[in-house]
Amino acid sequence: MTAAQYQQLAHTIPVQPGIYKYFDVYNELLYVGKAKNLRKRTASYFSKTFTSYKTHELVQRINRIEFTIVNSEQDAFLLENALIKEYQPRFNINLKDDKSYPYIVIKKEPFPRIFLTRRKINDGSEYLGPFTSSGKVRELISFIKQFIPLRTCKLPLSKQNIDKHKFKVCLEYHLGNCKGPCEALQTADDYADGIQQIKQMLKGNLVPVIQHYKKEMAAFAMNLQFEKAASIKAKLEYLETYQAKSVIVNKHLSNIDVFSILKDDDVAFVNYLMVQNGTIVQTHTTEVETKLDETEEEVLSFVIANLRETFNSLANEIIVPFTIEYPDESVTVTIPKGGEKIKLLELSQKNVDYFKAEIKKKKTLQLEGKSDMQKKQVLYHLQQELQLQELPVHIECFDNSNFQGSYPVSAMVCFRDGIPSKKDYRHYNVKTVEGINDFATMKEVVYRRYKRLLAENEPLPQLVIIDGGKGQLGAAMESIIELGLVGKLTVAGLAKNEEELFFPGDSQSIKLDMNGDSLKLIRYVRDEVHRFGITFHRNKRSKGTFTNELEQIKGIGKNTATQLLKTFKSVKTIATKSEDEIAAIIGKSKAVLVFKHFQK
Repeated sequence: MTAAQYQQLAHTIPVQPGIYKYFDVYNELLYVGKAKNLRKRTASYFSKTFTSYKTHELVQRINRIEFTIVNSEQDAFLLENALIKEYQPRFNINLKDDKSYPYIVIKKEPFPRIFLTRRKINDGSEYLGPFTSSGKVRELISFIKQFIPLRTCKLPLSKQNIDKHKFKVCLEYHLGNCKGPCEALQTADDYADGIQQIKQMLKGNLVPVIQHYKKEMAAFAMNLQFEKAASIKAKLEYLETYQAKSVIVNKHLSNIDVFSILKDDDVAFVNYLMVQNGTIVQTHTTEVETKLDETEEEVLSFVIANLRETFNSLANEIIVPFTIEYPDESVTVTIPKGGEKIKLLELSQKNVDYFKAEIKKKKTLQLEGKSDMQKKQVLYHLQQELQLQELPVHIECFDNSNFQGSYPVSAMVCFRDGIPSKKDYRHYNVKTVEGINDFATMKEVVYRRYKRLLAENEPLPQLVIIDGGKGQLGAAMESIIELGLVGKLTVAGLAKNEEELFFPGDSQSIKLDMNGDSLKLIRYVRDEVHRFGITFHRNKRSKGTFTNELEQIKGIGKNTATQLLKTFKSVKTIATKSEDEIAAIIGKSKAVLVFKHFQK
């Protein structure tokens, strides 16, 4: 949909709060969003210049707009989350965590059974949870059985059946695991009291349970029933040990939800700590895929709503690291500055950092600390899969980096025996290339690297990886040919999205096993060159050591260049603008200079 087409229907879109839906020509739902003012929000998609390719792609595909008016921002917030969860539109945030979670069910029946289930059905039973770990649920059930004898049989224990003496106690009764309600040896009220204690335990509130047993122990001691009193004492000690193992933050804290976020390009990780009665009763980290360069605030707000719904949270306070839009007025949003709450936030951050590190470990193969034999096995396997002439004990990888279409730099990392050789890492300031030209940049840095190795009579790598498409691989090969290195090392391109390797001249790429050690090692090499290049780029930007392409235009100074970048976001975007559009920002005379520069 073009801006002109949007203007024709803009007057039909209300200025009230609500949600809007974008559909393509095939009537597929592309995106769901919320807004305080529907007309103003949807108009923003067709009136501003996007630096994000993804947002531009979304706007290009829009064929039809639907909207729903709601009473408040909170209603819009809740409806947006519900629709995204149900339809999972292509351009909305995607929660990758789609597994089912275990519950503890208290069955709706006389003398209710308690057991683990992953199926929540509408049968009138009470479902506690969900819980993040089935192991934790089994531990809880085992813990409960230590203290509160409950039946495990499926007998229909109606009052009528019990009065007719239809049942006999089983082995569980004789083992002390059941009080025999089937023979009326336990009353319904006594059984219900046990169920109530279980609910308190599951909420992390052990104080009522401990008090109950202390009273029971005192009563047995007073009646000189010392063996029963000793049995209760043992249970109390077990309870106190279990309580000590629980993560108790502060007994005076009420029910609180704690969230932290770690965003890395198009992926974000959010950790959730559920605190009840001063104890952390749940902890969960989820992975989120962003689609339209959403901010940390937008991602966190969306995920909080989903996690609170998933885990049935009733906490009226949430702790977060920064201000977010959370329109539920019944919930207090706290950004702690000190005390126990800041400690909780720091603990949540530790969890999200650990989760990301574990995800990376699973996706990449890190051979530090491994034996020579283990390293060699991986390298032999990589040699076989890529059909290399030599064992790749020396691998180098190149990557280009730029910022908003400006400031090109390149990075090279070196791996020896499958582990990083950081003393051999190199940064490159591009010297011969004007503007942004990834192909020419790759050709320059590859030439500089291997010309130097030849001049210094240093050994060449067995495998060189070019992180980019076939164009960049072709540019790198131009330098390899000029230096006369064809056949003396193997050069391969790595597709950025598909994680496929391809060789010069080959029409088919090589797809390595997604879970195999070879691809994990390649990923590690690629991630390391990204990290190294981005760090170099960030440091140079912070020191102001880059020379902007705009500043190289005669008659254009730093202030003018900055003004243009603030307006149009990138040099690439400026290059597409008309002379009049540029003149509206910096005046006619300077606009002529900029426009002519890019026309060349």
